[in-house]
Amino acid sequence: MAHPSQLGFQDAASPVMEELLHFHDHALTVVFLISAFVLYIIVIMATSKSYDKFILDSQEVEIIWTFLPAIILIFVALPSLRILYIMDEINDPHLTIKAMGHQWYWSYEYTDYENLAFDSYMIPTQDLVPGQFRLLEADHRMVVPVESPIRVLISAEDVLHSWAVPNLGVKMDAVPGRLNQAAFIASRVGVFYGQCSEICGANHSFMPIVVEAVPLEHFENWSSLMLQDE
Repeated sequence: MAHPSQLGFQDAASPVMEELLHFHDHALTVVFLISAFVLYIIVIMATSKSYDKFILDSQEVEIIWTFLPAIILIFVALPSLRILYIMDEINDPHLTIKAMGHQWYWSYEYTDYENLAFDSYMIPTQDLVPGQFRLLEADHRMVVPVESPIRVLISAEDVLHSWAVPNLGVKMDAVPGRLNQAAFIASRVGVFYGQCSEICGANHSFMPIVVEAVPLEHFENWSSLMLQDE
């Protein structure tokens, strides 16, 4: 959960998000090193009156400043490609959930169960209890077992939406007539908040996403209760 004045990302709650944070730190380090080097060269050129004609007109220097950026880009691109392939892989999911975007709420269907589906609406501000978050709480949470591969099939019924949970490193567009899929593994127990990340109309700000990761035993008890209610 983000807090006021936070500058960095939210704490990772999935292996993919941990990889994304590591790549962000890696890329930012490269950017800082390049910026410091360029600033140093600018200061030297602006303050020094001496120069070397062999440096100002040198084929060797041109070769270096052509190939060096290419090598740096390779060191940035390779980890990025690795993470892209990791995010795209869905190996033997333990649970499949269909998330459907509507104006302006989400509906969830647990396709591995016969009659386990529900709608998830934002809790109005006047109905919140102490400790709940304004504009982020939903009346029904998407409950998943911890440390289990989860596949989410994402679509929309009316306009474009986007199912995004920053802690889990998941963001996928919900497109009417198209079924997209995303996968994640919740590495720890907790409640993780997200919001629709595609402008979808007047109440775009009022369709939160709440994912609750619980131990497998608790998930089985919850699913049994939900099926009984149905």
